[in-house]
Amino acid sequence: MKIVIDTNILVSAMWSPDGKAAKVIEAILSNRFTPCFDNQIVQEYNKVLRYPKLKFKEEDVVAFLEPILSYGFYVTNYPKTDAVFDQDEADRKFYDVGKYCGAKIITGNLKHFPDDPDVMSLADFVDQYL
Repeated sequence: MKIVIDTNILVSAMWSPDGKAAKVIEAILSNRFTPCFDNQIVQEYNKVLRYPKLKFKEEDVVAFLEPILSYGFYVTNYPKTDAVFDQDEADRKFYDVGKYCGAKIITGNLKHFPDDPDVMSLADFVDQYL
């Protein structure tokens, strides 16, 4: 199954290595799920995980991201959806990549996304698929 992971899920996985978000990452690393991303998503992952206020060590960010990205499906030149983003237009990249890949989109901010059965909270995704 293909998935798109909102950045807030990665932050949660790094903060709580035994939490639900970390279980999704473990499932990726054991080939249960294939993460999908594009250049914009990867740039956001790299930027946010390195925010000074998060206080993640550089070597920890690299060790965390590299395997996820190596297991992933990288897309380019995909069509954009006409979905409306009232809360945060920056989240469109996750949605558009997810729709293009036929993936479930996992986020901690459901209100930022269109009402769509493929957009799921972390808790719902874990309950249904793990």
